[in-house]
Amino acid sequence: MTAELVRGQNHPLSHTRLEIRVSTGHPVLACVSCADAGGVTREDLVAHPASPVLPGVAVPAESGSASRCTLDLDAVPEGVEQLSVLLALPGRAAPERFGATAAPFVSVAAAGGEELASFTVSGLGAETAVVAVEVYRRSGIWKVRAVGQGYAGGLAEFFSDQGLATAREFAGAVTAASAPADARTEPARLGTHGDTAGASAPGAGQAPAAGATRPGNTPLGDPAPPPGPGTSAAAPASVPEPDPGPRPRGPIDYSHPGRRTAAPPPPPAAPEPAAPGTPPVPVAGDASGWSMEERLYNQVWGMFEDLARAVAAYRSAVEFAESRMDKELDQALADPRARIGSGGEAARAAARAKCEELTDRARQALDRDLAQLTAESGVVEPALPAAYARWDNPVWHAYRVPMEIPMALRIGDIHLPEDTRLRLPLLVRLPLERGLWVDGGRSGSDAGTALDEGTLRRLAAETAVALAARLIAVYPPGEFSVHVIDPAGSAEGPLAPLVETGVLASPPARGAEGVRSVLARLTERVDLVSMAVRGGAADALPPGVDTSEQLLIVNDFPHGFDDRAVNQLRYLADEGPSVGVHLLMVADREDALAYGPVLDPLWRSLLRITPVPDDHLADPWVRHCWTFEPAAVPAGSTVLHQVLEQVTAARRSWGR
Repeated sequence: MTAELVRGQNHPLSHTRLEIRVSTGHPVLACVSCADAGGVTREDLVAHPASPVLPGVAVPAESGSASRCTLDLDAVPEGVEQLSVLLALPGRAAPERFGATAAPFVSVAAAGGEELASFTVSGLGAETAVVAVEVYRRSGIWKVRAVGQGYAGGLAEFFSDQGLATAREFAGAVTAASAPADARTEPARLGTHGDTAGASAPGAGQAPAAGATRPGNTPLGDPAPPPGPGTSAAAPASVPEPDPGPRPRGPIDYSHPGRRTAAPPPPPAAPEPAAPGTPPVPVAGDASGWSMEERLYNQVWGMFEDLARAVAAYRSAVEFAESRMDKELDQALADPRARIGSGGEAARAAARAKCEELTDRARQALDRDLAQLTAESGVVEPALPAAYARWDNPVWHAYRVPMEIPMALRIGDIHLPEDTRLRLPLLVRLPLERGLWVDGGRSGSDAGTALDEGTLRRLAAETAVALAARLIAVYPPGEFSVHVIDPAGSAEGPLAPLVETGVLASPPARGAEGVRSVLARLTERVDLVSMAVRGGAADALPPGVDTSEQLLIVNDFPHGFDDRAVNQLRYLADEGPSVGVHLLMVADREDALAYGPVLDPLWRSLLRITPVPDDHLADPWVRHCWTFEPAAVPAGSTVLHQVLEQVTAARRSWGR
């Protein structure tokens, strides 16, 4: 699993042979400085273009926009405890300062190619040299730390900081060694790697791909969100083109009609703070976007990212304080004279007091960020449209069937243990780009283990029905159909709202024959529409083919499924989303163990959610474990029935 680091955060390394990859939009000079535990180095322990190879270290002999440094930590000279990867602007072909160009992106990979950690060096200004990352040894374990410390004085200031008496002369020699390579750099090629870095680095407005499967945590599954507050989107150099308006929506066009590719207008100006030094007053919709809906979507993702990074900084600060205390305690105990008497006890007390002071300061900073995010959530939550809102939001009581598809749908809430009261909406983009899986089995959470099997399965079915009702409610009349497979009839109670209001395309399918019938119809539809899309022959579809979006709810899988039905289900999960057929599974994976690994691709293709709180989701920035809670209908509320009845009435008036 790749750890995406923020400034100050560290990560243990599972390999000792490493490759440090640096991507920028301009030439940079890459060096690696080896130092002892106190951070002191010598000229002969610096790998640079004039001397690119040291024991265990190799750097590029030329400056460039894509540099690679290799480290063999088992072969570094004795006494080396930390290695600093330094980036510097080499000369004429480079910008005058790092703040005038895109942020460098650094990834740390194993020698075999597996990426271990990454870091976007953002927030730079007048610096001409920057320590990107530091690889260091602590208690016999090698770790990498995202540093991002810049030096306006360039290499000379950095080497002086590392204790070199001839820092200025040595820096001049290193820069001179890179000058010929700098002069040979072709200007026409300088933008290539910069574009790649911008697309890969979250600091450039992109989130890492959420669809990849990572061990330990389920990715959130949402496509990379638009830039929110605190992110810098790569804006076009020219003025954005005027809005061309919604794209024409054909009968089998399953792309969102309101999505635009041009840069959105800037966010509205925030009100001035009440007094100097006070935080700004939060405003709903205070983000970039073409509409209030898009602004709110971007703002929610911005809050999500802000909370993730604030907590990452706090956890890193606490870890640093504890490691520093351990080191000071070890030093105190290393002196036999300090093990007894008042001197040793005073040293230990001072180390603990310093740790507590650093931890308290980190918690105070986190509490300030949490208070600001809580205030922002307090104004954003009431302003959310129905698709983004909880079921208890008054917007659902004023519900009207929409005439266009929203950008996204709320499927639940997420929070972190540092403040369980601050809960953010978990939004997924529409149309769905991957299926959903409501896990009816026991999870590792306290809530999951405290319930019996029957209760968990009932809650899973109720969660699926609430999700399906949301999807039905946010689509225009006649543009969304729902099919249900319930082979044993075990979800008859939870499915009652869908059955009684008449929003299903047909009654829930029962038994093996019902399973085969529904899967055959949907498989045929996917085949026909896929061929029509690939062949550009949308008008050649046979009459009676329903080209609206389809949702298939499968309960109690794999009961009632034979091998053919399982293969059809896998086909629908893989090929269905691109032509408007989506899957909502309600299942316990343990029930399908008889199929072995053949179903692993199916489970991986679905976004797993749970009917009870469970910390199984990972964010796309720093990979925290977020606790998910489903968007449940309040006990005793009739809002779900009222909404579905309006949908049924609207369909009748539209002739469907």
